[in-house]
Amino acid sequence: MSQLSDLVIELPSDLEITLTRAFDAPRDLVFAAHSQAEHLKHWWGRGNPLDIEIDFRVGGRYRFVEHAQDGNSYAFRGEFREIVSPERIVQTFEYEGMPGHVLEEALTFTEQDGRTVVSSTSRFDTKQERDGMLDTGMTQGAAESYAALERHLATLV
Repeated sequence: MSQLSDLVIELPSDLEITLTRAFDAPRDLVFAAHSQAEHLKHWWGRGNPLDIEIDFRVGGRYRFVEHAQDGNSYAFRGEFREIVSPERIVQTFEYEGMPGHVLEEALTFTEQDGRTVVSSTSRFDTKQERDGMLDTGMTQGAAESYAALERHLATLV
């Protein structure tokens, strides 16, 4: 287990990465921030400008294009496999810059004392794919995105 800012990073198996972070906001709001374009645009992609297409339903798809400060655009896409509002989202995730490397991501939302803990477990096909994702700096990007989410949520509560 390691920690990056307020983000806890765990490797529960050779095929998984789990990221956990608590937010000072109610679960319904944190869930909405993960499922509605009007919220996602403020924090996903580290808070950089974002093009969002989202059909939030089981079988629905999403595509996000982050316009990064380095002048490049990074596209991500996936499909929603399970939605239990406001408790759980299971979706696929694929970085279009590495086509064919699709992982499954399960997010759980747990509220305690007005704070919400989000735990995201990504499951890969191989240990090499998991380790390759870690080498991309994804944990730093996730920490930056969740910091942007914390700032966005503070404007809403």
